[in-house]
Amino acid sequence: MGDFCKKSKFLLNNSPYNRDYGDLPGVVFSARLLRMRALIQRVKRAEVRIEGRVVARIGKGLLVLIGITADDTQEVAMTFAEKIIVLRVFDDDARRMNRSAQDVGGEFLVVSQFTLYADCRKGRRPSFERAAKASVAKDLYEAFVAALRARGVPVETGEFGAMMEVELVNDGPVTLFLDSADFISWEE
Repeated sequence: MGDFCKKSKFLLNNSPYNRDYGDLPGVVFSARLLRMRALIQRVKRAEVRIEGRVVARIGKGLLVLIGITADDTQEVAMTFAEKIIVLRVFDDDARRMNRSAQDVGGEFLVVSQFTLYADCRKGRRPSFERAAKASVAKDLYEAFVAALRARGVPVETGEFGAMMEVELVNDGPVTLFLDSADFISWEE
């Protein structure tokens, strides 16, 4: 077994985020995969409708679809929000992505999206075992939104757990996938 595999097994077995996801031969799970995720789209405008009624609407800004696992914490939600607020994904005068949503007075539309944790490796129906249960996810979703608002940025939200229609005009298009494990250290 190579050094990488030995280190991965050691980290997984000794991680406070270790969970059993079944026996998949030849696959070494890394606990770093089990953290908050976001699909972020730079938009000219976006809105959420529930049963035909508009419940949230933004102009220029970021649509943030957020996925949460049972292993996430309030600290992860706050750190993740801080990272997203300062992402430089808006153009400066030289047409380089050099400004954050906060820099350009952009708004945020945050929508809970447990399907970001879909596992499609087996069969034809996705499994969502990695997604947090609704009671856990709702608290962390609200913590994430509160962390954004604490920085003074305008934030609109969908309705947690509701069947929603999300309409947007992507600007660019610019679409980013963030996994908090890529910039939050989970090792002790």
